[in-house]
Amino acid sequence: MKAITNKVLGAALALGVALPAWAAPSINKGDTAWMFTATLLVIMMSIPGLALFYGGLVRAKNMLSVLLQIFMIFSLIIVLWCLYGYSLAFTGGSPFIGGFDRAFLNGIYDPVAGVFSMAGTFSKETMIPEFIFVAFQGTFAAITCGLIVGAFAERARFSAVMLFIVLWFTFGYLPVAHMVWFWAGPDAITDATTLAAVTDAAGWLWQKGALDFAGGTVVHINAAVAGLVGAYVIGKRVGYGRESMAPHSMTMTMIGASLLWVGWFGFNAGSALEAGDVAALAFINTLLATAAATVAWTMGEWLTKGKPSMLGAASGAVSGLVAITPACGFVGPMGALVIGIVGGFVCLWGVNGLKRMLRVDDSLDVFGVHGVGGIVGALLTGVFASPQLGGQGVWDYVTNKASPDYSIGHQVWVQAQAVGVTIIWSAVIAFVAFKIVDIVIGLRVPEEQEREGLDITSHGESAYHS
Repeated sequence: MKAITNKVLGAALALGVALPAWAAPSINKGDTAWMFTATLLVIMMSIPGLALFYGGLVRAKNMLSVLLQIFMIFSLIIVLWCLYGYSLAFTGGSPFIGGFDRAFLNGIYDPVAGVFSMAGTFSKETMIPEFIFVAFQGTFAAITCGLIVGAFAERARFSAVMLFIVLWFTFGYLPVAHMVWFWAGPDAITDATTLAAVTDAAGWLWQKGALDFAGGTVVHINAAVAGLVGAYVIGKRVGYGRESMAPHSMTMTMIGASLLWVGWFGFNAGSALEAGDVAALAFINTLLATAAATVAWTMGEWLTKGKPSMLGAASGAVSGLVAITPACGFVGPMGALVIGIVGGFVCLWGVNGLKRMLRVDDSLDVFGVHGVGGIVGALLTGVFASPQLGGQGVWDYVTNKASPDYSIGHQVWVQAQAVGVTIIWSAVIAFVAFKIVDIVIGLRVPEEQEREGLDITSHGESAYHS
């Protein structure tokens, strides 16, 4: 049995696979209500959560530029998602990208029959409206693209950022989402033959058995690598290493981090697609791992720098959220505790030691937190998903029970392959996209505009008035 991941399109409906005679799928209103709530929580993560978190970390003269970038990226990606993104990510086509069956959200509503299509969850015969699945996944795509801009904040042209995001979303995000998350859903599986058919039609990394419950590879590593490439290609900020570039409002950053933490419950527990026991597991794991990472980062900073900081606590919380994301529905609470502690300490090194080694001006430590945390979480998922360590293992939809076979070594190897593929794919696409944008528009604002601040020079307004 191939390990399942956690993004399910009811392909028995969307791909035309015939349902077995016993199946009588229907919309579950409780699950549907939870998915509305989860989707709203993820929207809150982006706007205002991520916007305020990033906004507080830049200098006052660039506050509005970051807020506008996040706000516009979210809006732009939702439009593109509904036009073609959803279809390419979550319909069949090839192991690497979907098709255009759902372009313009075509086919989800039949006006002649007056029937809405449904999307599968993890339980057979249990469905949610496909439209809410579309919306939920759209918010994931949007926040992923928003994460990238923190790596090269305070120096990029607004138009260049928008064009880059369109290119990277289309050629970077969508293929990775399809490879990791697309499969036909449980209702298409009745025996070994149908299991083989579903596996063959799934995304390439899903076929390999990669586990990513809510986006360690698809969201965090994917975005972080793109941001890191951007930081290298665009170059360091004027005065970097010589002038103070301290965050202008830790109050805003703390508010943003808190909104991220609250919203992340929709991100992680919502990825169960049902209001059941797996969602509850993801919820407690998200709570515990984040708290553990906050404590770990703060204690590590206290020991190494002599003082605990609000910035450290907020960064620690985000590192825990990132690290537990791929694992939250697969591991037990004590596994989540370990992942949080390890994620907090390793990400602390990521934004200090690793950043110096890379010699890069990653403005808001996107790679140090989201890249490093995502890699740690993805690899440790393979360890702590083991039933012998309190994890869920993998589910066998032929027997409808957990598979008795689980190898930590094999699963960690599969996880490492998923991490490697994501890093290489995102890096190549990002580099090409940045070069194209640089030729067409130019990536960076002139030095005098950068010194004055992007709020006034790019947008003609200021966040604060004396």
